Amino acid sequence: MKDSPIIAIGDILVSPAILTECFTCDITYCKGECCVAGNSGAPLNRVEINTLEEEYPNFKDYMSLKGREAVQQQGFALIDRDGEWVTPLIAGGECAYALFNRQGVCCCAIEQAFGAKKTAFRKPVSCWLYPVRVQKLATGFALNYHQWEVCTGARIRGEQEGMPVYRFLKEPLIVQFGSDFYDQLKTIAEIINT
Repeated sequence: MKDSPIIAIGDILVSPAILTECFTCDITYCKGECCVAGNSGAPLNRVEINTLEEEYPNFKDYMSLKGREAVQQQGFALIDRDGEWVTPLIAGGECAYALFNRQGVCCCAIEQAFGAKKTAFRKPVSCWLYPVRVQKLATGFALNYHQWEVCTGARIRGEQEGMPVYRFLKEPLIVQFGSDFYDQLKTIAEIINT
């Protein structure tokens, strides 16, 4: 099983790195750079595009003025140069739905509103599932582990805590793919990691 290049659970293909690599977000290290870095916004699915528009009145007060202006100018979502739906950016920088707290850490305004029980939408699933990237296939999905230099601190902390990617992402994986999928993933991880 360790030599398997890919793991199939139903119609979902899983990179073994999700089971063997470690990861725990360390916001003190990265300062939320994932909401700022890159040349495109966060990937969105069709449902999220509608949800952003519907829930906007519930979370817009948590956004920065520049973020609200970006949404007003660009829309709730847009198609990037790769033809994918993504969140708008502020002048090519941070996500329009991001904000900086007093400590200079970039946070998700939508998630702040969710924590305050102002919206039922937590944040885009691509953000919630990071560092796992989901690719839609003709017959299902592929889950890949994405290593980004801005997350060096998360990999170090994950190693220190012994936290594999799949365990760090337990809640969003269950929400997105179901508890049966997660249980099978956990069982396979236990076999691979023994």
